[in-house]
Amino acid sequence: MIKLSVNINKIALIRNARGGNNPDLIQSAIDCEKFGAEGITVHPRPDERHIRYSDVIELKSVLATELNVEGNPKEQRFMDLVLKVKPAQVTLVPDASNQLTSNHGWNTITEKEYLTQIISQLKNAGIRTSIFVDPKTEMIEGACEIGTDRIELYTEYYAQHYSSDSSLAIQPYLLAAAKAQELDLGINAGHDLNLNNLTNFARKIPACLEVSIGHALVCDALYYGLENTISMYKRCLQ
Repeated sequence: MIKLSVNINKIALIRNARGGNNPDLIQSAIDCEKFGAEGITVHPRPDERHIRYSDVIELKSVLATELNVEGNPKEQRFMDLVLKVKPAQVTLVPDASNQLTSNHGWNTITEKEYLTQIISQLKNAGIRTSIFVDPKTEMIEGACEIGTDRIELYTEYYAQHYSSDSSLAIQPYLLAAAKAQELDLGINAGHDLNLNNLTNFARKIPACLEVSIGHALVCDALYYGLENTISMYKRCLQ
């Protein structure tokens, strides 16, 4: 079954809105594990508007499942953090410092030299690497050449077009996944996956190893409760 990694950024955002520690971010992550999540994802940003760098350090010390830390390696503070914490996985994302949310993947061709160096540094530290890419075969080929362990397919296009034409929406991801398998790259996926579109994605791309879901899952938890929501998402992945 495809693993579910719960992105807890939005839980941190609610906490930060009032100060203090309510909701308790660390306990929420532990509860996500208890309710069935196979991993926890965080994306600390330079302004720490949700996940704080100190959160990442604390999470690493208490989690029993995999910790996946997303971020832009061009931020030296981010690199210092992940090399210190050594999470199970680092997902490289080309976000600008003031970006609201991720909206594109890496150009693995023009950034080849830089990314090769960064990925080598992370892998030498014993950290599995994943790189955020658009579903384009040339970007998958570029990802293979830079030495990453996995790619994370950016699924906003799929989510936006799913309700109008699910076959059209999934097509570029089928091609991208086939190319990744051909090149022996692991496949992750994330961005705007939800209870409506996740089952189809999982059935069409069973080679996917992990999905990272945060915003939609936290929104659903407001209605269904966190434990029930995680169970619902896991059923979509069976």
